[in-house]
Amino acid sequence: MSHEYVPEIAVDREGKEHIVQGWQDDLYGAKLGFWLFMFTEVLMFGAMFMVLTYYFTLHSAEFYQASAMLDIRFGGTNTVILLFSALTMGLGLLKMKHGDVSGAKAMIWATIFLASAFLVIKGFEWRAEYHHGVFLGLPALQVGNPDSLSFGKILFFGMYFTMTGIHGFHILLGIGIMLWLIQRINAGLITPQHYIMHFNIALYWDLVHLIWVFVFPYYYMIGAGMKTIGGGH
Repeated sequence: MSHEYVPEIAVDREGKEHIVQGWQDDLYGAKLGFWLFMFTEVLMFGAMFMVLTYYFTLHSAEFYQASAMLDIRFGGTNTVILLFSALTMGLGLLKMKHGDVSGAKAMIWATIFLASAFLVIKGFEWRAEYHHGVFLGLPALQVGNPDSLSFGKILFFGMYFTMTGIHGFHILLGIGIMLWLIQRINAGLITPQHYIMHFNIALYWDLVHLIWVFVFPYYYMIGAGMKTIGGGH
């Protein structure tokens, strides 16, 4: 059974046939709709960055100290991985537009691999933080607990785990969407002539990696040069 895109035909009063423009051909409409969705994502993360900035002005010294407790090697490695994944995703879209469907799928699989590597590294990072007593629910991040960190550090780590957790969810969602994208390509529903969905997924991945470009310096680099969490508190 063929799943290839078949254009819809409309017949006017004079009996002439006209191809109806569907969403597969409405590039500008699809781009506009997805940009509106992306705007809501920017609002959400933008609000969290504003909260982070506000509390940074109130607890600057503690934020520097808390940032130094993170291992910049984990964050730096994941930054490089996401930058490369943005490259592979963009190359995949270019290959699709130029008719190289096999090359496009190879680049999507490469992006999936890099995204998975990001999550694996983030898992090891959170595991290390848990073993050093700095994780949500542990005494170090409970206000009023005798073993808790200072209030400013609790704020820092609360926002750190919240933002990196939400970002990680977006990575996981992106992997699922890319797997679906490959399935659609295999079914002939996404082609060099009808690639809007591929375009929008690439745009989504651009946002995911761009958000991390801001997360990395905000959380990891402000305390650069001081001790890492692996070296103790």
